[in-house]
Amino acid sequence: MKKSLSDRIFVFIAYTFLALFALFCLYPLLLTLGVSLSDENTVAVKGYSLIPEKFSLDTYKYLFLNSGQRIIRSYGITIFVTTTGTLSALLITAMMAFALSIKTLKYRNIIAAYSNFTIIFSAGMIPWYIVCVNYLHFSNNIFGLICPYLLSVWNLFLLRSYFQAIPDSIIESAKIDGANYFQIFAGIAVPLTSTGLLTVGMMYALQYWNDWWLSVMFITKRDLFPLQYYLFNIMSNVQALTSGRVSNIGSKISLPTETVKMAVTVVAIGPIIFIYPFIQRYFVKGIMAGAVKG
Repeated sequence: MKKSLSDRIFVFIAYTFLALFALFCLYPLLLTLGVSLSDENTVAVKGYSLIPEKFSLDTYKYLFLNSGQRIIRSYGITIFVTTTGTLSALLITAMMAFALSIKTLKYRNIIAAYSNFTIIFSAGMIPWYIVCVNYLHFSNNIFGLICPYLLSVWNLFLLRSYFQAIPDSIIESAKIDGANYFQIFAGIAVPLTSTGLLTVGMMYALQYWNDWWLSVMFITKRDLFPLQYYLFNIMSNVQALTSGRVSNIGSKISLPTETVKMAVTVVAIGPIIFIYPFIQRYFVKGIMAGAVKG
């Protein structure tokens, strides 16, 4: 079917607008990369530039020559925490969401109301810290970076809306064939809600990858520092050295101040930037579908 002139004009304007908007969103990332590859003195005098006026790797030399092994180790800690935490949180959230989607489950409304109550009210930071440290022994324990985020009530209700959308006839047919609820969950519910599971998994993965708060609360050993918290320490040390509070005698590389912020950002978000475009369409589809089903 041939498009009319008005349709072609509309499509041209729409694509132009989307292209400009994409460039507008991409600009901060390119600027961050450009500044991280710039000379510190040039940035201090002339400000930020998309294209480095004077190319320099001093910032990355400072990061990796002085702390390369620790950065790699912190990457390993973060990857382990993100992988283990995401899979565990996804399994727990999915099983609880499936249980709450079963209409014959006793007290399911009370459980849902109690879960929703925790979003609005909490006991406070001090009781939470006492429980985590004195009773759960999360202090300097890598599982202290995983367990507090194992269940998100928002993700729970999002997944429940997916499971509720499964026709009751399918569940009843499986029960007639002798399947128990665990078999129904693993063999029917999970395959039919793969988009929702991927969406929730992405949310958990981003939460674990970007988290530094739990490290502040529980971790004092450098060997257990995740990536975000370790890079934050590096940036804090650079600012302390350049401010004169700590002596930097003997350093062979002039310490960066502005460029180190950008380099730390590039190191921290690099893997997420490469992974996200491949699953972004499932992420958006899952959010929209969950909103409609809810």
